[in-house]
Amino acid sequence: MRLTSFTDFGLRMLMRMASAPDRAFSSAELAAEFDLSRHHLAKIMQRLSRAGLIDTKRGGGGGAILARPPSEIRLGDVIRHLESGQALVVCFGADASECSLDGRCRLKARLKAAERAFLDDLDRSTLADIALDQRPPIADAATLHNQP
Repeated sequence: MRLTSFTDFGLRMLMRMASAPDRAFSSAELAAEFDLSRHHLAKIMQRLSRAGLIDTKRGGGGGAILARPPSEIRLGDVIRHLESGQALVVCFGADASECSLDGRCRLKARLKAAERAFLDDLDRSTLADIALDQRPPIADAATLHNQP
């Protein structure tokens, strides 16, 4: 399975926000942290807001904040919202044309089952499970061994 960069950045933003769930994050701050244009970030934030995953407030003291506790936001749901309209294969799409293999294809059911298993597995994890650790990163072993 391959996720779009839109979903990838949406998940990164949510992971960052889950690390400080009571704090509002400005669009400028998130755009700088993930090296995204504010326009692209705004599109992602709009989709997350429409899905009820974040709340946004404009102006001074505004920003984006998680709409629910991280432990209540399942990763599978996030991906379903962000990947909405992105069919795994053409024949899964709403506007798919008739396939010459329709009725004889043995692949479609297997791909559907794999997609369902992928999302079902992610439904067992929440944003709380993947929230960024607030502690400073631990130096790698090579760095530790080179200290006096």
